Amino acid sequence: MTERKPRRAGGHARQGARPAHAIVQTPWRLPLNTDRPTEPLTEEGVAAIHDTSMRVLEEIGVEFLNPEACDHLRRAGCIVEGDNVRMDRAFVMERLAGAPRAFDITPRNPERRVRMGDRRMAFVNVSSPPNCMDMDRGRRVGDIEAFRDLMKLTQYFNCIHAAGGYPVEPVDIHASVRHLDCLYEKLTLTDKVVHAYSLGPERVEDALEMARIASGLDAEAFFAEPRLFTNINSSSPLKHDWPMLDGAMRFARRGQPVVVTPFTLAGAMAPVTMAGAVAQSVAEALAAIVLLQLVRPGTPCVMGTFTSNVDMRSGAPAFGTPEYMRATQMTGQMARFYGLPLRASNACASNAPDGQAMWESMNSLWAAVQAGANLVYHAAGWLQGGLIASYEKFVMDCETLQQIQRYFEPDLVDVSPDALAFDAMAEVGPTGHFFGAAHTQSRYATAFYAPFLSDWRNYEAWSDAGGPWTEERANRTWKAILADYEPPPMDEGVRDELADFVARRKREGGAPTDY
Repeated sequence: MTERKPRRAGGHARQGARPAHAIVQTPWRLPLNTDRPTEPLTEEGVAAIHDTSMRVLEEIGVEFLNPEACDHLRRAGCIVEGDNVRMDRAFVMERLAGAPRAFDITPRNPERRVRMGDRRMAFVNVSSPPNCMDMDRGRRVGDIEAFRDLMKLTQYFNCIHAAGGYPVEPVDIHASVRHLDCLYEKLTLTDKVVHAYSLGPERVEDALEMARIASGLDAEAFFAEPRLFTNINSSSPLKHDWPMLDGAMRFARRGQPVVVTPFTLAGAMAPVTMAGAVAQSVAEALAAIVLLQLVRPGTPCVMGTFTSNVDMRSGAPAFGTPEYMRATQMTGQMARFYGLPLRASNACASNAPDGQAMWESMNSLWAAVQAGANLVYHAAGWLQGGLIASYEKFVMDCETLQQIQRYFEPDLVDVSPDALAFDAMAEVGPTGHFFGAAHTQSRYATAFYAPFLSDWRNYEAWSDAGGPWTEERANRTWKAILADYEPPPMDEGVRDELADFVARRKREGGAPTDY
């Protein structure tokens, strides 16, 4: 069987006039998930996972590789032996009760405010891959040019609500000052909610100050409410490392939200069973959230789920699997049990923006919907288990995200007399058609979702146009978007202050490294 090779730029499949605008997209909005969540666990199942998670915290403990964190927990009455911390379930539940069920994050553009909780869903761009890929240049190590491109796509698409971690790691910039350039680009190329990594005190403090400068506010006004967020991962099994804890505590002290996401792969870093993997994940997440509630009661926290399985033949991570879907749904039940917002992810293991990538991503996204996730990481652009940020996949995922947003629109389930259309059925009767009916004519332009990427032409018309496959159309689309991109407005004085801060911190050496 001959393998189909993707077409490159140029040639018959690339011909055609460029549209006046890159795409016609849906407006900015935070979708409200109106569906009842999928709950695979019975009440007894929820109780069993809760009890197992509490037993882990009480009897096994979680390692906190951070002396300050251990001191907080020791003073609160936890049993601390070296790095191992054990805590009583009543103590855990008491501390969790103080965490907010919902909260807002307000970026430098207040119109881009994100509600975390209350059945709202916010989608975040792909974050942290070391490599990028597109059909023209193939797979390559990330650089600042790709970082800027993907940040522009993040700003452009209304279905992306937050700029997460680096959409690709720009390894052409030294690690000591990389965060300064990346935050500058992120804060000037976007006006959406931003994320900052918890990777050492200097990087965290720089990120907090740069976000404050970009807002144009003084420190008192800026830190009076959530403005940006961080995400930390446990080092499964049952461990939180020093830099993540340090950064999370710095965010908590300033009242800024922290997402706690254990990275539990069943069969490798967690039990091979989904119930066991979820119970371990819950214990790891709650341990850190309890710490943050000690540092500052009422700190906004989000419980993250990143529980999937490995390929038991190779040990490679697998995503978008049936097991991944169930683990996400189960963790959603546990997050509601504890009264916490939920983070999930759009993950896939495919190495190319192909059919496998999209079915695994659809599984991941619909599991997030069914779980009642409030924050969906890696919502656009993820490939190869998070090792590749794909330009074409970014566009393909955004088509899916727009369709999910449309799925939640209330007019699809409107049962008013006008929507039930009895008079239209009476007008048309058994022998007519609805194309010319007044009911149709007054609604046809907005009645259905209009895709920007799907191709609904018949085969002959599609073939005559060069027969472009989905990834080829996505390739044309991201190029048109980048050509049309315009940065959001920023006061020139604020921009200058931000640039001056970056220059000063670079002269000071940025963040220490061992190379």
